[in-house]
Amino acid sequence: MNLTVLPKEFFLENEVTQISKELLGKIMVSQIGESITAGRIVETEAYDGNKDKACHAYLNRNTKRTEVMFKEGGRSYVYLCYGIHHLFNIVTHIENQANAVLIRALEPLKGIEEMKIRRGMENIKTLCNGPGKLAMAMGIHKQYNDTVLYNKESPIWIGKLESEPKFEIVETTRIGVDYAEEDAALPWRYYIKDNLFISKK
Repeated sequence: MNLTVLPKEFFLENEVTQISKELLGKIMVSQIGESITAGRIVETEAYDGNKDKACHAYLNRNTKRTEVMFKEGGRSYVYLCYGIHHLFNIVTHIENQANAVLIRALEPLKGIEEMKIRRGMENIKTLCNGPGKLAMAMGIHKQYNDTVLYNKESPIWIGKLESEPKFEIVETTRIGVDYAEEDAALPWRYYIKDNLFISKK
């Protein structure tokens, strides 16, 4: 794959819903241990710290866990969900805005055999079709919180192909945010239409 790393400026987009859509089709690369794994981003969710009750940093809640969300865009926010699954998010916007995009699913492209070993399974369609699954397949855990994503020397970075395939984007509600009251109904989950590797239609 001939990839160009996305520049820092890409991640400073002020509308988290817009960048969540722009990240679809981009390539997430993990250079962890002896292995390089990569996948096409096919599903995302947007979270806005200023006004979104589903966001960990809602109403500028700056805690030890969320402090990375208040940094300038282009860094990873990795946290443990239910004490089991690591989830990988991309911090966006300028400093102190606390926006983030959850990467929900990848289409595996490189290092697939290593992904299978990490996941303990053979079915390529279910290797990365959920946020916890993709983090495990890519070797990502809390150690990689606050990783710069616009540098090819980083253990995790985001790139783009010279020629990106065209696709339609489906906009729908997010998953697992019932606690967010009226914000649970926001259509802030995005996925590539008819892609076989998404978590849920």
